[in-house]
Amino acid sequence: MLGEPHRHYACVHVGGTNGKGSVSTFLAAALRAAGFRVGLYTSPHLVSFLERITVDGQPATEEAVTAWTARLEGAALTHQASFIEITTAVAFADFAARGVEIAVVEVGLGGRLDATNVIVPLACGVTRIAREHTEYLGDDLRGIAREKAAIAKRGVPFLTTERDEDLVEAMRDVVAAQGATLRWVDPRLASGMELGLRGPHQVANASLAMALALALPDAFRPDADAIAAGFAAARIPGRYDRRGPYLFDVAHNPDGMRALVGALRAEPPPRPVAAVVAVLRDKAWREMLTLLAPEVDALVLTRAPSAPLERAWDLDDVADWAAGQGFAAAVEPGLDNALAAARRMGTTVLVTGSFHTVGDAMARLPGFAPLG
Repeated sequence: MLGEPHRHYACVHVGGTNGKGSVSTFLAAALRAAGFRVGLYTSPHLVSFLERITVDGQPATEEAVTAWTARLEGAALTHQASFIEITTAVAFADFAARGVEIAVVEVGLGGRLDATNVIVPLACGVTRIAREHTEYLGDDLRGIAREKAAIAKRGVPFLTTERDEDLVEAMRDVVAAQGATLRWVDPRLASGMELGLRGPHQVANASLAMALALALPDAFRPDADAIAAGFAAARIPGRYDRRGPYLFDVAHNPDGMRALVGALRAEPPPRPVAAVVAVLRDKAWREMLTLLAPEVDALVLTRAPSAPLERAWDLDDVADWAAGQGFAAAVEPGLDNALAAARRMGTTVLVTGSFHTVGDAMARLPGFAPLG
């Protein structure tokens, strides 16, 4: 229906469990610094759906999204298209309409069956692999790695910073079957660079972004100055994002929580730190709280209003479990009350646990612009 808009510009494809949004942001910033008109497609959003589809940092307009959605409605209903399939089609059409030269496309879920996997990119990369979306991808890490590696395309450079050799080999087999060659990237490649995204885990993300940039054909390859300028200017809301007394981080699984803990240790915020936490029921919240609790001075357990009711965690169960672990935790079901309680408890209010939690909190605080 749309004339395959994703064939009207070059693309780079970025997958993985955690870090793919940061890799995509670093790479898009480097390409912008090199003078290209750059589309960036990411998910999920924090506050506004429009955050998912940006060109040179400017989100899609409500009018454009409305128009594209209306045009696709009949076909979407006929084919029972999913939310992410419709969103991806809208993003690709918007990029073409806005004259994008190159788009950085983040995989939504998995890889092999993800809606974004229709593109034939100039390069693709996969960040570290961890368990998530097991209801779709299974519980076996090698199987998850194979799903994510299936974004590989014949003759297209495939790069990864995954450290686990067993998972790298699992990906290598899939990549080879697709007619490509896997290249491992040292996650310390970007060490010593000035990075606009905070936390020690961002070095690995910047390393993959740098390797992807250098793997591009001459016509699109940023030089060293553009990479340095872009990486320093890169910003993405909700990733160890300090705003006044608030610190936002979308750690939504154990791997993400370990990254947050590493950032808290490397760049400690003013103490005491009171953490407002809401995790989805189907996530490994016990492991996440076990990682976080020793690093903060107070825990306030709450619910994210935008989280689907069927996925919201049971606060009574969580509070009982926390007490059994010896974690002192307050329970405030309403997010507004939870934020107010944390402000009374701490100099720094850490908001974490999911994209829903961080986005809902940002939307409630005056003067906070997630797109900025």
